[in-house]
Amino acid sequence: MDTPLATVFLPLALAVIMFGLGLSLTVDDFRRVRRHPRAVIVAMFCQLLLLPALCLALVIAFDLSPVLAVGMMLLAASPGGTTANLFSHLFGGDVALNVTLTAMNAVLAIVTLPIITNFALQYFEPDIGPEGMGLQFGKVLQVFALVLVPVALGLAVRRRSEVFARRMDRPVRQLSIIVLVAVIIGALVAERSSIVGYLLDVGPAALAFCTASLTIGYFAPRLFRLDKRQSIACSMEIGVHNSAVAMTLAISVLGSVSLAVPAAVYGVLMYPVAALAGVLMTWGSRTVEDPAPVM
Repeated sequence: MDTPLATVFLPLALAVIMFGLGLSLTVDDFRRVRRHPRAVIVAMFCQLLLLPALCLALVIAFDLSPVLAVGMMLLAASPGGTTANLFSHLFGGDVALNVTLTAMNAVLAIVTLPIITNFALQYFEPDIGPEGMGLQFGKVLQVFALVLVPVALGLAVRRRSEVFARRMDRPVRQLSIIVLVAVIIGALVAERSSIVGYLLDVGPAALAFCTASLTIGYFAPRLFRLDKRQSIACSMEIGVHNSAVAMTLAISVLGSVSLAVPAAVYGVLMYPVAALAGVLMTWGSRTVEDPAPVM
């Protein structure tokens, strides 16, 4: 799809968002995996295996059209978004764990995302033209170059000048939110002729998936005796998906704006739902408990 949305705005939005993530990263964030393996394993299990299975069950239960069903599965397979770090900070989560999980997700999704998306394409068989016959690993790698290269640049900037990186962190985060909202609006406008029907069809499924993701993200870690701060971090990481990645793959690689609609709708819904979830997770406590980390 050769349009400004596909060739310019989506890649730019993704690059800005991931550069902002890189500014918040240090090498220690990757080393932290060895210090908190249980938290990382539980979160990755939920993110990479449990959520796609849950999403598959939901799209079948809501009887979504093949195009919207694949769009939902593409969203479920996408890594967590950098906005998760902000929500985690606001509600007393372990932000360092969030940053670690986001970095891990971005790397692992290079392998898991095409597997899950190609399964969905074969299972639902959407009518999206020859470009959508399959999500090739090489194409995914090209998109994730837009993820990993800006992250690496952000890391390099922070390593060279941590003061500058800290000063730029907030404005880059704000810019990331602005460009993501602009891209979501662009995708919805591109499908304006059928957007009401899409919203009615995919809205309830997206809302159910968002609510379930945040709930599982909190209670699964608690079940494995992770502390509250880690559980809040996992919930936000699992529930706040990177809509920009899903939309970039849907429009720029698979050539279908319709496939991007679920990610766009989810991108709108996840902000109020995540905020409400954060309030509920911290309800009744003046401060978030901070016991010793579980190793």
